[in-house]
Amino acid sequence: MKARVIYLSIALALLAATAPAQWDIQNSHTTASLRGIDNVGKGVAWASGTDGTVLRTEDGGYVWQLCAIPPGAEKLDFRGIQAFDANTAIVMSSGKGDLSRLYKTTDGCQTWKLIFTNPDKDGFWDAVKFTDRATRGYLLGDPVNDSFRLWRSEDRGDTWLEYQTRTFHADPRAQGAFAASNSALWAVVGQNPFLAWASGGTAGAMVYSWAIFPAAAGGAGGGSRREVPIGHKSQSSGIFSLWFRYAPDSFPIAVAVGGDYMKPDDNSATAAETQDGANWRAAQTPPHGFRSAVAYDAQQKLWITVGPNGTDISTDDGRNWRALKPSPTDPPDADKNWNALSLPYVVGPNGRIGKLRTISVNNPAVRK
Repeated sequence: MKARVIYLSIALALLAATAPAQWDIQNSHTTASLRGIDNVGKGVAWASGTDGTVLRTEDGGYVWQLCAIPPGAEKLDFRGIQAFDANTAIVMSSGKGDLSRLYKTTDGCQTWKLIFTNPDKDGFWDAVKFTDRATRGYLLGDPVNDSFRLWRSEDRGDTWLEYQTRTFHADPRAQGAFAASNSALWAVVGQNPFLAWASGGTAGAMVYSWAIFPAAAGGAGGGSRREVPIGHKSQSSGIFSLWFRYAPDSFPIAVAVGGDYMKPDDNSATAAETQDGANWRAAQTPPHGFRSAVAYDAQQKLWITVGPNGTDISTDDGRNWRALKPSPTDPPDADKNWNALSLPYVVGPNGRIGKLRTISVNNPAVRK
């Protein structure tokens, strides 16, 4: 009887440590490395990647359409994409100087127009975000002249204005954002709009938050910079993704993930969370490797983070993470080789696209 209890305890512990994988692998018809993904809803989603690649689906991923390559973009790396509907989207390339560009389509990606090119010869764009499919968008670039670069658009990206503030000092040699998944930037509009973005480098991981004043006041704002216990102060480590969850009558809960992309299997300092927007704490049980994207699934009430060596989930707002492993009916690598999230979709190298299945709330691994 005693031995049976011991074996049962071991089995339950192993079950609590993992959960069966829930990614259905889809056919993208491309071998491009995908880093941009944006789920519009009602079956419409857009994805982007290397060699000027843009993809679109209108049926929930059953068929992914390979879009026309924007003019002059055959060698560009599209790290971010933001879509408004099945016909309208903006794609962002990342690269030094004028290799960072924005293109826009309004006819379902049959044709594209170059709408903005990085004016900083030493600049590098990291993320582009539009809020709630609205007209307002934000664009984040690495530090130039000792400050992060920020632009805003009020007309769905047709024109862009630079924020003239230099509030947030950042040494380009020691600080920068990571254009790994288009999720280093967070934007919120409404009565109290603010921006937040994440960084890394030899100066350590930081989260910058900025309350935005109205445009009539010059679009300036005020904010703060907080150190976050992620990474190990190297050029290849820091925060790669940031997500805020809002709850009634409380501070927003935020989760940041990252680590060192040169050490994908190192699980130390790969995630942190805050319950008040100010005090960041390292995860008690971190994801089991470097992670490049994180998102909150409000329907299933859990957090999901992905990276090269796997997928992890958290049901306690980022304090503890457990691996999401392949089920017997999934491909053996269904949990890994991922770059970016826009739930229910995930994308990665070699044209990998997955779609999240519902995770059973009765699974002990999820409930614990």
